[in-house]
Amino acid sequence: MEIMRQAVILAGGQGTRLMPLTADKPKPLVEVAGRPFLEYLLELLKENGIERVLILTGHMGEMIENYFGNGAKYGLSITYHWSKSEAETGTRLRNARAILDDEFLLLYCDNYWPLKLDKLMQFRKEHGNAATAVVYTNKDNYSKNNMRVGEDGLIELYDKSRTAPDLNGIDVGFFILHKSALGLLPEGNQSFEKEVLPPLIEQKKLAGYFTDHRYYTIGSLERFEQAVEFLRPKKIAILDRDGVINKKPPKAEYVKKWSEFEFLPDAKEAIAGLTQKGYEIYLISNQAGIARGAMSESDLSDIHAKMLAEIEKSGGHVAGIYHCPHGWDEGCECRKPKPGMLFAAAREHHFDLTKAVFIGDDERDGSAAEAADCPFRMVDESHSLLSIARSLP
Repeated sequence: MEIMRQAVILAGGQGTRLMPLTADKPKPLVEVAGRPFLEYLLELLKENGIERVLILTGHMGEMIENYFGNGAKYGLSITYHWSKSEAETGTRLRNARAILDDEFLLLYCDNYWPLKLDKLMQFRKEHGNAATAVVYTNKDNYSKNNMRVGEDGLIELYDKSRTAPDLNGIDVGFFILHKSALGLLPEGNQSFEKEVLPPLIEQKKLAGYFTDHRYYTIGSLERFEQAVEFLRPKKIAILDRDGVINKKPPKAEYVKKWSEFEFLPDAKEAIAGLTQKGYEIYLISNQAGIARGAMSESDLSDIHAKMLAEIEKSGGHVAGIYHCPHGWDEGCECRKPKPGMLFAAAREHHFDLTKAVFIGDDERDGSAAEAADCPFRMVDESHSLLSIARSLP
């Protein structure tokens, strides 16, 4: 597969919506969970195989350059190109055209999204190597949609006013571009979003990569604390229930009441060990017995209340439980192997699935983990929950 070597970060704005945090520093240097926000982006790029980063600076640009230097401490080669503070995004890109690779990853300095560049590049290849924008599915109504992506994967409309009908996603601020697209910019001080995206869409040359991973932004004070919580160092363990914590019932049968629930040997010890290591623990479980009438939501709640009490007695703590009550054929997004419950937990508790671990005992668990870009560990005859818990840092 083609390898992307260069990332370009737009980092020249004045950050007025983030005042007073930007009164004495540019937005990329605003501290989030004890570190400059831009530092998280640089680490993300390094993890995805990017080698060179070009930072397009403007307002207080010398502070950014003085802080990050040549990038050696991050394992990257960082260079800079300065434009006046009033320069629009398109102008910054055009001014730096001579030092852009033919193709590059473009991102804003104030949005963080759990990039998986290999998947993004594969999607782009499948769509004829078109320019590509990452589009958040916004199933949780996180913000107002501003893009419409067609069934063919091509973007049909970019609406900065967010008022057009049938919009179905949000521009995340991550793009793959060919620098020839900058030829679409008219003369003068121009916006990349206003002057490049619409003609690419009209020419059917902009694909939309849908993602269920929420993006986090420091673009405004309203979203700032969510970004802090998301980027705060934390350890997350997601556990399946049946076959991992308790004895799994036979196929098409269910644990319908507490008297039928039987902890697996050492399961409580394993959860206590994870708790002592500082893990936040979440349970996700398919419970089709509810849809089939074998049990009720109240029955499940009673089982879980008693299960949690036993776990607490043993020194463990579970932060949340998510279950799918639907039948096998209802087409929901939460029943594993679909990843809906993983994304629901991540959104509600502001954690990064790509840095969590999901422990399950079934191929459907593994498929859900893969779809959510979440590292997976399998409980089987050779690997108990306890042995896996002990192997985790």
